[in-house]
Amino acid sequence: MLLERAETVPYALPFREPYVTARGQLMAREMVLLRLRTDAGPEGLGEAVPLALRGDRSLLDVEQVIVDAANRLVGLDLSKAEEDPLAFAAATMLELTAPRRLQPAAAAALEGALFDLVAKTVDVPLWKLLKATAAEPVRCNATLVAAEPHAVAEDAANWAAAGFSTFKIKLGAGHDDVATVAAVREAVGQDAAIRVDSNEAWRPRDAVATLRAIEPYVIELAEQPVSGIRGLAKVARDTSIPLAADEAVATEAEAHRAIQRRACTYATAKLSKVGGFGAARRIAGVLPTYLSSALDGPVGIAVAAHAAQLLRSDGVDPGLAQGLATQRLFADTIATRECELAGGDLTVPSGAGLGVEIDDAAVERLRL
Repeated sequence: MLLERAETVPYALPFREPYVTARGQLMAREMVLLRLRTDAGPEGLGEAVPLALRGDRSLLDVEQVIVDAANRLVGLDLSKAEEDPLAFAAATMLELTAPRRLQPAAAAALEGALFDLVAKTVDVPLWKLLKATAAEPVRCNATLVAAEPHAVAEDAANWAAAGFSTFKIKLGAGHDDVATVAAVREAVGQDAAIRVDSNEAWRPRDAVATLRAIEPYVIELAEQPVSGIRGLAKVARDTSIPLAADEAVATEAEAHRAIQRRACTYATAKLSKVGGFGAARRIAGVLPTYLSSALDGPVGIAVAAHAAQLLRSDGVDPGLAQGLATQRLFADTIATRECELAGGDLTVPSGAGLGVEIDDAAVERLRL
């Protein structure tokens, strides 16, 4: 079986409601679907999600990086994967990325598609190819977009009714943050876990003041309240709430620096931010890491759900809810089969590779 061609499709998934954070508002999430086609039928699926609200490279730029790299895979003989499929996939990915460091979202798409295809070649699910011991449901947090306190509390109650017990509140967008946390705590009860995320919106002094004000509401963690590792270290000294690095830790080296500066307790890894599940695994080997969505489509979420099995098997999963339930925020999908989300748990689809099946009509409808 030969890899015959690579196809990229830029597309956008519309949100049910505007996605609002301290960084701005999105009505839809733009991303790139990668399909590695073979001469025998199976295809490998990957997805790149440029982080639009963080000044990432444009969708067109990321797509071009993917095209240039994926075309170097054309002609790959997949029958050579049968003897040691994991080594084959890892070596091929290393050869692809060794000449130059790829933009992270592009690297994540290429890694996902290549490993999906190799897993399908030997007819095993991706988690099994990666040597994870089993595929277990992935506990996920609810994502509450920024709004007035009563609206966020109502949203939290809806997620709670759907079976979620961990709630991430987007703060720093100009609303009354303390009142928002208080309203959510009242709505979800004392047993629920609450985490907050201001997407670097605060200065250290303001972050400390706000975090101290919400400490009585029992906060599980605060994601990236200020920018940079140095800023996190300043805040960490003056709050009892554990901090999690998001924007500040995208590489293994940055994870080491965060540990050295005592800047945070955790990191959260978006695969399109760090460059795929291999990079996330390296970060997790240094700093306790949970996965979160870059508002991925069904392919990106499936890759992350399989990666969660790997981190659990490695023994580096800190036991926190993963931020992978964002498919609930979208009004549409490009998949006929994808991860199932039920009662706050995300389950990988059955079948070889990722287990995702693409709806070609939906891809055309949502194509940019």
